Amino acid sequence: MFGSSVDFSFKEINTISDVLSDVPNSSAHPPKRDSKKKFISMSFRLNNNSIKDLTGLMDTLSALFSEPTRLAWLDLSFNEIKHIDSVLTQLKELRLLYLHGNNIQELSEVDKLAVLPSLHTITLHGNPIVSERDYRAHLIAMLPHVKMIDFSAVTKQERELTSVWQKSKNTHKSTGYSKSD
Repeated sequence: MFGSSVDFSFKEINTISDVLSDVPNSSAHPPKRDSKKKFISMSFRLNNNSIKDLTGLMDTLSALFSEPTRLAWLDLSFNEIKHIDSVLTQLKELRLLYLHGNNIQELSEVDKLAVLPSLHTITLHGNPIVSERDYRAHLIAMLPHVKMIDFSAVTKQERELTSVWQKSKNTHKSTGYSKSD
């Protein structure tokens, strides 16, 4: 579906731009390249590294990929990312985003991804935010197109319950009611 992945996993990479001075992992089916030696792929794997933030992501994608904005699968799992960078919102065709095993602590970080119309799969397990109350409901509410969260399908019942939860939450805000009242 996404062609062969450009794979920089397990490379001890500290910053996104570090990939520009390295070569991707070899595979049985290496990604194709265009006449400018850029990768013809929609998949980028940076998992199991030491990346702390996404500084330089678009420049790196532009240097590596023939069509950087068409990236559909981005694997940033098992890094040291604390914040979901708004640079991801430029990837309008992003469908799968793996962020599990990082250090994302604020549930509101996910809200930035609401502008991605094609995002249907996201992983965040192994981040501190999963212990937040209403974690899944918040993701379903903020990412209406999402079909899979943490490798588990979003059910019709979950969507209905989230809708009720969201209406209840909005009612409490508008009436000034809080849980401590």
